[in-house]
Amino acid sequence: MSDLDRGIMKFKGADTPRAIAISAVLILGGIVFLLFWGLSTAYTVG
Repeated sequence: MSDLDRGIMKFKGADTPRAIAISAVLILGGIVFLLFWGLSTAYTVG
């Protein structure tokens, strides 16, 4: 058992490259969305 199967992601195959890539895309996409939303809201000229 790898260390990744012992943390939050407690399922078989949590340490596969595909699962890691999907998680990274979701996390980074959320960060980019929040940055874009925050900047567009802060600098909106109404």
